[in-house]
Amino acid sequence: MDASISQLETPRGKLYTVILRDITERLRAEEEQSRLAARLAGLLDSAMDAIITVDETQHIVLYNRAAEKIFGWPSQQALGRSVEFLMPERFRATHAEHVRRFGSTGTTSRRMGDGTILYGLRASGEEFPMEASISQLDTGEGKLYTVILRDISERVQAQEELSQFAAEAHAIREGEKSRVARELHDELAQSLTALKMDTIWLRDRAGAQPAETTAKLEQMVSMLDTTVAATRRIAADLRPLLLDDLGLHPAIEWLANNFTQRTGVPCEVNVDEDIELREPYATAVFRIVQESLANAAKHAAATEVSVLVARTPRAVVLEVSDNGRGFDTGAPRKPLSLGLMGLRERAHLLKGTANIESEPGRGTRIEVRIPVEQEETVQ
Repeated sequence: MDASISQLETPRGKLYTVILRDITERLRAEEEQSRLAARLAGLLDSAMDAIITVDETQHIVLYNRAAEKIFGWPSQQALGRSVEFLMPERFRATHAEHVRRFGSTGTTSRRMGDGTILYGLRASGEEFPMEASISQLDTGEGKLYTVILRDISERVQAQEELSQFAAEAHAIREGEKSRVARELHDELAQSLTALKMDTIWLRDRAGAQPAETTAKLEQMVSMLDTTVAATRRIAADLRPLLLDDLGLHPAIEWLANNFTQRTGVPCEVNVDEDIELREPYATAVFRIVQESLANAAKHAAATEVSVLVARTPRAVVLEVSDNGRGFDTGAPRKPLSLGLMGLRERAHLLKGTANIESEPGRGTRIEVRIPVEQEETVQ
């Protein structure tokens, strides 16, 4: 209980008066409030997002552990400071006005997820993108503003890489169309034009010059053979009919043989004899091997290349290795080059992973794992 005492002089002597108040309920309420405060502090410190509360003067009064991790400032250095030190300088002039306008709206909260990207400033000086929700609360000491911040650096980077990949893929696709169009014009169109002219020559001289006619027919047959071969090569580049007709194993051996014929570099192939995959897995494996060998032909300057394709109970694993010049995997990619991103994207589209290991002078190893359930295998 609480007690107060007073005294009074009377003719009969001194009188003492004590006023007593039972404070059991108040103590219970204070204890409950302390427990709730401790529980709230635990919740705030276990939150994955940064939670920061500022007063009306924009000074920090609450700063949880996630905020420490994201911004890099410990609580003892952040509490009591103006929140502006957590944002890049170019945003500080307008920040106070934004908060003032929010405070005057009467809206209790504004949630993240509306697409607005803000920028924070770490203790290291690094800027980073973030999403934010803000709420306001009127208290006896004045208005409090609580901001929940989420670091979205990885998401923004992924979106930028996806956008860059889309632009590069579009450029590659247009380049491929140009290449096919050029080959059709340079090889097929010219050959067909020559055949047309020869046909007209035969029509005009068939009866009068039999020896010359026979020689011309032989030339036409040779040109037709060349034209048919060019047509098959262009069609194989667009869609490997061998993959459809004979399966994955022969198609990969064809890739390896074609690689050796073009580069003179031996290519060892180790593929499970009975491996057969349904679409889109078969095409994905074929294209990844094709792109890996194309990269080796363009950049590796290797003397040995190997291809491995194997099945596990729940995945298909493929590996392409060379003993070439290698490269620094952390170096910037060349502009408009699909490169390793294309391999990763093909694997990612099928929920797989692509791991590239390389060092200058030590060759390159590409390993791709694509999850494939047992029922996906062609029986």
